[in-house]
Amino acid sequence: MESYTIGQAARLLGVSVDTARRWADAERFPTRREGTRRMVDGPDLAAFCVEVAQEGADGDEAPHTSARNAFPGIVTGVKLGTVDAQVEIQAGPHRVVSLLTREAVEELGLEVGARAIARVKSTSVFIDRG
Repeated sequence: MESYTIGQAARLLGVSVDTARRWADAERFPTRREGTRRMVDGPDLAAFCVEVAQEGADGDEAPHTSARNAFPGIVTGVKLGTVDAQVEIQAGPHRVVSLLTREAVEELGLEVGARAIARVKSTSVFIDRG
């Protein structure tokens, strides 16, 4: 079974190490000592990640979409072409780049600094073991 340090857990959760420590201190997820390090077992961290994602989604109005992979973030780049555009979003530790029409970018008001959600639906998803 894979286990993670508090720092690794924080990166996977998309929060600061201090936040992950506070959550562990509040017993929101179990930890154990391995020498001087606090460790989180993989299954426990996975369950907590799902819980945190659900908490974030509970307050939001659910969109009417079949795309379930949502990455909320901030627009960090917009390149406009004559007909097309490229939009870059930083969603926690993830950089998401999308090619779409210029018209869509203008209708959505996408500009650097705007909040946006990248939604991904694909029949080809590649997963590498981290």
